[in-house]
Amino acid sequence: MNLNDEVSKFLSELNLPLDKEIQYLRRIIHSCDENLAENIKWNGPNYSLKGEDRITMRVQSPKIVQLIFHRGAKVKEQPANKLLSNDYGILDWKANDRAIASFKSVDSILLVESKLQLIIKEWIELAK
Repeated sequence: MNLNDEVSKFLSELNLPLDKEIQYLRRIIHSCDENLAENIKWNGPNYSLKGEDRITMRVQSPKIVQLIFHRGAKVKEQPANKLLSNDYGILDWKANDRAIASFKSVDSILLVESKLQLIIKEWIELAK
C-alpha cells in the first residue's frame, strides 16, 4: 500500500485537528483496492479507479471527517435503487449513487472498520 507523497505533504501542511482519523481512513481505503489512485480534489484526498473518481474525503471540518461515495463529477443517469443494497448503517444517502460516511474519532472508525471495508470494495465494484 503506497500513500501518495503529494497527498501526504498537502495534508501535513494543513495541520488538521483530525489528522489521525484522516490517515487511518487513507490506509483503510488503500487496503481495499491496490488499483485506486490517490490525488487531491476539493481540498481533500480523492480516490479514483481508471480515471473515474469514486471516493472523496472531506477533511476541512475540525470535528468530523467524511467519505463521500460517488460516481465522478459528471452527472450520470440515476440508478433506480441505491447503489448498495446494504449500507451497514454507516451511509447517509444523498442520491441513489451518492452517499456519505461521517467519523468523529479513530474509535468511531474502529467500530465499523470491517463494514467500511465491505462498503468501499462494493462501491468500487458497482459505481460504474
